[in-house]
Amino acid sequence: MSNPGQLYVVATPIGNLEDMTPRALRILSQVDLIAAEDTRHSGRLLKHFGVASKTEALHEHNERSQVPRLIEILQSGKSIAFITDAGTPLISDPGFHLVRAARQAGLNVIPVPGACAAIAALSAAGLPSDRFVFEGFPPAKSAARRAVFEKLNEETRTLIFYESPHRILESLQDMLEIFGSEREAVIARELTKQFETVQGGALQKLCAWVNADKDQQLGEFVILIHGVPRSEREAVDADAERVLKILLQELPVSQATALAAKITGLKKNRLYDYALSIKQA
Repeated sequence: MSNPGQLYVVATPIGNLEDMTPRALRILSQVDLIAAEDTRHSGRLLKHFGVASKTEALHEHNERSQVPRLIEILQSGKSIAFITDAGTPLISDPGFHLVRAARQAGLNVIPVPGACAAIAALSAAGLPSDRFVFEGFPPAKSAARRAVFEKLNEETRTLIFYESPHRILESLQDMLEIFGSEREAVIARELTKQFETVQGGALQKLCAWVNADKDQQLGEFVILIHGVPRSEREAVDADAERVLKILLQELPVSQATALAAKITGLKKNRLYDYALSIKQA
């Protein structure tokens, strides 16, 4: 390698093999070692493209224990490429501990961009894309999942989630109840694969559509939720404003907004942002 001792974070296809970039293939063929989330899964991909570099497993269960040795390999002047099963590493995938340790050790970490399901879905969704927030996989248990959705209920940015086939119905139902039946959303399923589907509409419509067709309950999912319009979120009536201003004279912002929420019945997140604007003014 012309630049030894470097860590390459390499994106791989999320389905369609034609999305593998020439640069990614060159890097994977030239590095001394490929650290792969699943060597069996990645082995098939590498074999398809004729990449013969040595591979080792690096996944969520062994990452912390393997990182010190991989850092030593990098420090010795050898190069490593890190790949996950599909898409861009570290996006709801392992790799954070390796990348952080490499940067803390003063080593170069070089991204090799490519496919990413979240960004691919956003690009085709038709929802606002100037500001968005990626939330990864929601919690598996309904109570925790609903709590997360409650916290995000008044988020103005487009929300992006991943979900698995065995929880897609439950997650959509929780979204329907928390975000509301008319909230606009998009389901992107099996992106770049044979049965790719991108379907948008109100959450109530989407839930009914998925419930009615078992084929739409299979595969890998990206769910995008339209954020709350700013004008709607920022609406605070005169009475609530008066209560909040009185409380802010005696209490910190967080305590004042929590108490104001109990008094007025408005969402704490909405009142918190409004309290900050009062303080800044």
